[in-house]
Amino acid sequence: MKFPQMPYARPDYDETRAKLEALLTKFKDAKTKEECFAVCEEIDEYSKDIGTMFNLAYIRNTLDTTDEFYDKEKAYSDEVSPKLTEVQQELVMAKLQSPFRKDMEEAWGTLMFDNAEIQLKTFTPAIVPDKQEENRLQSEYSKLIASAQIEFDGKTLTLAQIRPYFEKPDRGVRKAATEAAAAWYMQNKDKLDEIFDELVKVRQRIGEKLGHPNFIQVGYYRMQRNCYDEKMVAKFREGVVKYIVPIAKRLKDAQAKRIGVDTLTVYDDPFEYPEGNANPKGTPDEIFAHGKKMYHELSKETGEFIDFMMDNELFDVLTRPGKAAGGYCSFISKFKSPFIFANFNGTAGDIDVLTHEAGHAYAGYVSKDIYPSELRRYSSETAEIHSMAMEFFAWPWMEGFFGDETKKYYYSHLASALTFIPYGTMVDEFQHHVYEKPNMTLKERNDLWLELEGKYRPWLDLKGVPFFDEGRRWQSQLHLYQYPFYYIDYCLAQIMALSFWAEDQVDHDSAWGKYRRLVGFAGTKTFVDLIKDAGLPSPFVPDNLKTVADAAAKWLDENSY
Repeated sequence: MKFPQMPYARPDYDETRAKLEALLTKFKDAKTKEECFAVCEEIDEYSKDIGTMFNLAYIRNTLDTTDEFYDKEKAYSDEVSPKLTEVQQELVMAKLQSPFRKDMEEAWGTLMFDNAEIQLKTFTPAIVPDKQEENRLQSEYSKLIASAQIEFDGKTLTLAQIRPYFEKPDRGVRKAATEAAAAWYMQNKDKLDEIFDELVKVRQRIGEKLGHPNFIQVGYYRMQRNCYDEKMVAKFREGVVKYIVPIAKRLKDAQAKRIGVDTLTVYDDPFEYPEGNANPKGTPDEIFAHGKKMYHELSKETGEFIDFMMDNELFDVLTRPGKAAGGYCSFISKFKSPFIFANFNGTAGDIDVLTHEAGHAYAGYVSKDIYPSELRRYSSETAEIHSMAMEFFAWPWMEGFFGDETKKYYYSHLASALTFIPYGTMVDEFQHHVYEKPNMTLKERNDLWLELEGKYRPWLDLKGVPFFDEGRRWQSQLHLYQYPFYYIDYCLAQIMALSFWAEDQVDHDSAWGKYRRLVGFAGTKTFVDLIKDAGLPSPFVPDNLKTVADAAAKWLDENSY
């Protein structure tokens, strides 16, 4: 079904709760394995129906945050979802305690039950008001960012629309554009501080009510961390500082020399070449036409996937006033449809929509028929392998997007994969400190960010633009507001993606076969087991980071642009 035709109807809270409670009773009353499995199927189907309605409200609200109808529907979802969690958790508990649990484990494996036990640790009825407040604050941040109107170059621009100016060859234009965007954040700094401060406090209450000294462990549980812990992530961060930051600094120093500046300022950082960055050629329609060709040539299955996405209008990529910031891929369960949201702005990032977000969508498409739905729910670092590795598998088709700037794109793409890891790791360490000390003052948070900038991005000169030199850059990172403890998943996955890239340079069929196998497991294996199965290096062993980073750095040295 085409996305615009997908029907939406608000799930009535009382009816939904009553139906879930009836299914709970029916499940508990099951006398045979067959009865148990039949009720499981009913629960799965009904849960997909309800989840689809809430998801449609979310997607359509992000498409136009000024749409009053879907704004109200999203607010309704924010309010009732936490209240429904109580009975949903009772259903989870019933499965864990079922006399037919061994039968279910034989049919579906044990991991979904391990994940269910983790899920139970994220909720108690006492946190319902706190979760409602957290939802409200997250929506408030999203609407605030989407409301940005920046006067620049004789136009009124959104935050997404001003980004291409950050890459202009004219340094004065880059500086002015950066200052204009930063000025908007500074004009709204008090509200941004207030929203985040309230989020930290409400998450602290949630952590305490769930029996923890702070929110960190709850954040890990929410992220379905089922095979590694906080100490292992700290070990990864150590490896990044030791092995990747020095390579990233060398690449950034070379960039500064290449564009003719003594120090790399915040308005130089996105600008990589004196003649300008590699940008895609053609209109959005032409870009999508080549994307369709690319996926048809990559494999039969990816060809079927891209046809499904385009035939059912499952992309919304053009930026416009009122549209939420960023990009994402979601999965509309009832209609077995991935959906890609993005904001095209004429930069190489537009091609990421057809590689990164489409990698997520392809994984959703591959697993769309897996039952029960719990087996589709892989953790986010696994999801980011799907997307980041797909970026590299798409390399052979980049000439159709970038023409004579293709080699420049290759270099930038691989270099940015390395230089991103320190930034993403910095975001993670910032979060850990913030939630370890939830009573930090606003200034202490900004000072912490500045300290971490020096640790992870020592090449960057932050002076001259108040938003940056006051340590407020973190306010533009929506994951800190919307998805706590998510960001490190990009970094873990990037190491895996670089490993796929290295093998793809030598043996495409082998690399693609391992990737397709990994995607096919969906949520039936943990992140650690998946990378072991694929023969990928563990990111929690610091020396492995050196091996992966050195391989990419060697290619960059030999193919300098």
